[in-house]
Amino acid sequence: MILAAILQEFDQCVCDVVQSIVNAQDAVTDNNCCSSSCEQSIRQLLSPQVQNVTNTTIPFVLYCKDCQPFIGSGVFQDELGASNNTYFGCVESPIFRAKEFVEGSDCCVKLELLLPVTEGGSTPGPTNSGVSDVCRFFPGRSIRDFQATGICLIVDLNCFCGITCLDPITPIPSSEFPSDDSD
Repeated sequence: MILAAILQEFDQCVCDVVQSIVNAQDAVTDNNCCSSSCEQSIRQLLSPQVQNVTNTTIPFVLYCKDCQPFIGSGVFQDELGASNNTYFGCVESPIFRAKEFVEGSDCCVKLELLLPVTEGGSTPGPTNSGVSDVCRFFPGRSIRDFQATGICLIVDLNCFCGITCLDPITPIPSSEFPSDDSD
């Protein structure tokens, strides 16, 4: 009954679909925090967050008005091995998780980058093969999971004309990102 009501709300609009995703995710977990935002930095300082073990996320791909997939990118800072040094790294992905809508907005939403993860636990990034932009992030049949990055961006969903949802997942927690420091 609830699912039928949610599906009727879509009206083929990206804003409506993402709003329904956020509502569904909020029903199963506390979904509105990111580790790369000031809000989450304050929250982490005051109290750590615990991850849920059930599916909590509907990952999705957004398509720009020119029919190309939107490839989000972000920069993170992490420790360099056992030293006291840090480095800045950059990641990109076409896969997102909706975190929350900007207060007072029906179409501006905070998205978190999700990285495809192989069975061995690596995040291979895009290949240079001749496949489409999204498929470059899924080499062969090696992708088994998604890594939450804590890297968020705010987008205006009015700038997109399409969305593709993936099956629900529970991503690897952002506290485990980056998973290696081999660079």
